[in-house]
Amino acid sequence: MRFLVVEDELDIRRPLVANLREAGFAVDEAQSATEAHELAVNFPFDALMVDVGLPEGPLAGFSLVRQLRSEGHSVPVMFLTARDAVEDRITGLDAGGDDYMVKPFHLGEVQARLRALVRRGRAEIQSTRVWHDLEFDWTSRAVSRSGQRVALTAKEYSLLEVLASHPGRVFTREELIDRVWDGRFDAESNVVDTYVRNLRRKLGDDVVQTMRGVGYSFPAGE
Repeated sequence: MRFLVVEDELDIRRPLVANLREAGFAVDEAQSATEAHELAVNFPFDALMVDVGLPEGPLAGFSLVRQLRSEGHSVPVMFLTARDAVEDRITGLDAGGDDYMVKPFHLGEVQARLRALVRRGRAEIQSTRVWHDLEFDWTSRAVSRSGQRVALTAKEYSLLEVLASHPGRVFTREELIDRVWDGRFDAESNVVDTYVRNLRRKLGDDVVQTMRGVGYSFPAGE
């Protein structure tokens, strides 16, 4: 999953981003509504975390989300704010927000709420998916093959999740680097190939297909 954190306060943004990356998520950062809008309309985020008060104004986060909604963007949004009045929460939800967390917040709860937002945004994907004898649960992040639980690292799971969420679609290395590693590697890096080898070693050679010169895909069909 790839998230965008929109927060101008460094002492809040830095630990939040570090926590999410440690959990295996790809994370981009923005410090203003203007920067966030440019990123949100150009990259495929699974959810946005938006501070209400940004450099453009004390309610700029609300305005940002209203603008995105008016432009047809349906990405789930969680507001992060110190404004805890009921009226503020109503304003945030009416602006197009899907969740609302008041500072200070627990980082574990942020992760749980983000996963819930993404699950709701992916209603077409069942919480448990089975392909042949491979089974994975999007909620618990549990993966098993032939009834045996397989331990994956956070990045291995994230790579599998991106591929398996779109069976048959071929992702280029650049796309996978953007989605799983938030673009922190060059497109010529072999990081994708390394993690594909890890998945095949742990789950079987048939789990990830290669289209030479293009990229990788998860097999289509059951």
